[in-house]
Amino acid sequence: MLKALPALPCRLPTFPSFKRIVSNKMSTTPSPIYREFISVEGSDSNSRSRPDGIRFRLVSYNILAQVYVKSSLFPHSPSPCLRWKARSQAILSVLKNFGADFLCLQEVDEYDSFYKGNMESLGYSSIYVQRNGQKRDGCGIFYKQKSAELVLEEKIEYNDLVNSIQDGQILGDDKHDVPTSGNIRAEPENGLELKKAPEDRGDPNDPCVRLKRDCVGIMAAFKLKDLPDHVVIVANTHLYWDPEWADVKLAQAKYLLSRLALFRTLVSNRLECTPSVVVAGDFNSTPGDQVYQYLISGNSPLAPAVECLEDMPIPLCSVYAFTRGEPPFTNCTPDFTNTLDYILFSPTDNIKPVSFLELPELDSSDVVGGLPNYSHPTSIDTAHYL
Repeated sequence: MLKALPALPCRLPTFPSFKRIVSNKMSTTPSPIYREFISVEGSDSNSRSRPDGIRFRLVSYNILAQVYVKSSLFPHSPSPCLRWKARSQAILSVLKNFGADFLCLQEVDEYDSFYKGNMESLGYSSIYVQRNGQKRDGCGIFYKQKSAELVLEEKIEYNDLVNSIQDGQILGDDKHDVPTSGNIRAEPENGLELKKAPEDRGDPNDPCVRLKRDCVGIMAAFKLKDLPDHVVIVANTHLYWDPEWADVKLAQAKYLLSRLALFRTLVSNRLECTPSVVVAGDFNSTPGDQVYQYLISGNSPLAPAVECLEDMPIPLCSVYAFTRGEPPFTNCTPDFTNTLDYILFSPTDNIKPVSFLELPELDSSDVVGGLPNYSHPTSIDTAHYL
């Protein structure tokens, strides 16, 4: 359960009346709720090191691009908490409180004007990729300068899938990975219907048009400063949103893992190491659907069979599924409430979850009515690793 911080008593100083009014007004504005980390099997989540390893904290957070924040799309949210001035400070406060070594943020649309500088003041360096086309948001990886050193990075542009079709090759000549017609699209999965601004998506029967969704991702290799011989690869992505275009999302997921496998080989050869791998992001896919099954099938005997899984590039596990089960939701609105965001890791002897972030239940008072609100500027998924 999510635990709200207790309200502190407000003692007003002996100021003129107008100052007293301002103080009263400020004290009535709720603050964001800061959640706690829960240890796995009694692990001490506050301990940062052991003789045989080092702990680091990674958070994945779709911060909801301000360009998409409109009262017409979020009529259930209090208007004041949707305004950029209020939201930006609430998000920054939440990010600071996590104390994470790595922050994987999606829907970042004020990178240069807000996040880059403000996060630097909190001790973070960052890398960022903006979406293609007219979209203003993108994905960023923010990392603590005192915790990690950036060694290598690559950007992922899913529009490259179009070039693969034109070259006659895609994901190892696996032709049935390619969306070839609007008639093959999947039905909405688990009732998923997200509110998005109308977009001109072109002819859905043209596979080149169908795959050009302007989605991106970013991946990077880091040396941990407390354990410089160990390299961690962190990938962050945001897949296409429409549930009726599940074939496009599956093609993107396969491209992601294909690129990640090549990147891991590059890092291994160049640095002469065996890197750990963590993948985070908004996959716009609910537990059990094709994308989710594909991502975890390489390492889960419980995952249902999915077509084209004979060559899984990298086996992955979901942190929450591994520790406590997937949360009931990472997106909560009156129209749709379910889990869309995940942190995945490639299980080896060098890395495992030792704690996870406590997430709210559906009946929590701070989420009733839907998000965002004063307590939660958006949604989140996070974990500790060893």
